Amino acid sequence: MEELRKMILEQGQGIGADIVKVDIFLNHRIDTKLLFAMGKVWADEFRDEKPDLVLTVEASGIAMAVAAAHALGDLPVVFAKKSNTAVLNNETVQAEVYSFTHKTQNTIRIERRYLPEGSRVLIIDDFLADGQAAHGLLTLCEKQKATVVGIGVAVEKGFQPGGKALRDAGIHLKSLAIVDRIEDGKIILRPDDD
Repeated sequence: MEELRKMILEQGQGIGADIVKVDIFLNHRIDTKLLFAMGKVWADEFRDEKPDLVLTVEASGIAMAVAAAHALGDLPVVFAKKSNTAVLNNETVQAEVYSFTHKTQNTIRIERRYLPEGSRVLIIDDFLADGQAAHGLLTLCEKQKATVVGIGVAVEKGFQPGGKALRDAGIHLKSLAIVDRIEDGKIILRPDDD
């Protein structure tokens, strides 16, 4: 997606060999024009899969999931929570997920009634690195006998194994930009396939 690629190259920062810092427009401060354009691209990609809902993990994937759900005709958005709260009950489904960004192990959970058995689910997230969040969400869907119709991510770190593993597993994956590598603080993007 050209608009996202341009923002990454102009405003993104490469830190070390593996950190892509784009929070100035993607997930800490959000460029809403870009956000809704991304939602439209995902909607165009996955519309024929007829998803019933959009699923993500709190917190940085929520805005993107809402944009995609809106572009798909105002589908509901469900997000897996990372922390246990007093209002969550024993009727939850959960999975363990390691956060590459925060270097922490999280238990993600969703109340079962929010992810009904037989649902057709589109997963949307901001980043794909080693695929831990995606696999956690896939596990939640599997436990609920929901069908994942595809996964959309804003930025895939192509130098990490997540994207390849999902594609090898036959998952319909749409990454809007793929980072090949970071060289001396400069983000190098894979040529756009659109």
